Amino acid sequence: MTRITRREFLEGAVLATAAGFTGIENGGRPSVEAAVAREKLPIAAVVTEYRNNSHADVIVGKVLEGWRQDGKAGPDLRLVSLYTDQVPKSDMSRGLAKKHGFPIVDSIEQSIVGPAGKDKIHGVLSIGEHGNYPYTKTTRQHMYPRRRFFDAIVAAMQKQGEIVPVFSDKHLSYRFSDALHMYNTARKLKIPFMAGSSLPVCWRYPALMLEQGVEIEEALAVGYGGLESYGFHALETLQCMNERRQGGEAGVGAVRAVQGKEIWKTEAAGKWSVELLEAAFNVLPPKQRPQRAIREGLAAQAAVYLLEHRDGFRSSVVMANGLTNQFAFAAKIKGRKEPVATWFRLEEGKPFGHFEHLLRGIEHMFHSGRPAYPVERTLLTTGVLDRVMHSVAQGGKRLATPELAIAYRPTEWGFANRP
Repeated sequence: MTRITRREFLEGAVLATAAGFTGIENGGRPSVEAAVAREKLPIAAVVTEYRNNSHADVIVGKVLEGWRQDGKAGPDLRLVSLYTDQVPKSDMSRGLAKKHGFPIVDSIEQSIVGPAGKDKIHGVLSIGEHGNYPYTKTTRQHMYPRRRFFDAIVAAMQKQGEIVPVFSDKHLSYRFSDALHMYNTARKLKIPFMAGSSLPVCWRYPALMLEQGVEIEEALAVGYGGLESYGFHALETLQCMNERRQGGEAGVGAVRAVQGKEIWKTEAAGKWSVELLEAAFNVLPPKQRPQRAIREGLAAQAAVYLLEHRDGFRSSVVMANGLTNQFAFAAKIKGRKEPVATWFRLEEGKPFGHFEHLLRGIEHMFHSGRPAYPVERTLLTTGVLDRVMHSVAQGGKRLATPELAIAYRPTEWGFANRP
């Protein structure tokens, strides 16, 4: 089992410089570090459901069937137990259990303490995404059981007397108080802990990685889709760049989400930059760029998230529904005349290769006991997203966020096309 000190955990989560990215580049060739033979560590997975193209499929499926889910090379991990919270008619897990010889257990506790002898687990994948779960009444936030999963995993580890790394998929919870509980519990118990989106580790064109300490004057991310479900990915796209600015991340002091006419009123008031929006669109492939004027093209479901950081920095997310279905980033850098910008490219079909690079970071943590990048990033984006959804429900009200005084620094973990 992996055991680390509190100091080691905090260094790994916040301040340590991670080893070079061990992912594969465009040609699918593993780096030297990735090629070193290692033991396939036994792990457990706790998922909401396991069906084709679910997050369980595109993450756990790579443990079972390789990076490309084609039976070839994969991570140095071995699934030894699986808990499924729901079993839809389209469930794949039972067939995969027969094929690969792992047990499906009846409780989260059994997934952690059930494996015996050499199969004591060395890490847990907690994937609370997809499935039939309710929404909050007012804010329409999806009530996935991520805290319930985490608490049950922790209780099982405490019962067994062994602490192992945990990865929690996407934002920590729909409710920030739950996310903070999870984070504080991990720190108290010295649990190596990661969470978040695959966007920070997907392909970037151009392969932009801002230098740590760069003076960013303003930043903007483009996203699309559901304001919560995909808005989270846009916030992670934004924050993995914001955190590299001079002084590191200082936290967010206020959040506002605007729609309709307020989008352009706030732009005219200098709250966000259409220049940066255009720069972000200009790095997209021609077919993915807006095919009509920006002002006329934004759909009714579009929104702009306005973030006021505690150090005076401003950043924003444009959920550009009606204009594009891609993610991108742009920023004004002090001393540079033109904005810098990059397209965050996803593989939009099976096996959804961006999840490979998410899993490579998780694999690193499971083997080393050190998170590849700080969970504080996702603690912050979780809190911002919660406030965004409340702002939307309140007609675009500006909400102070003293609870988001979350300061941290990034690591040097890379992304798909920049090891």
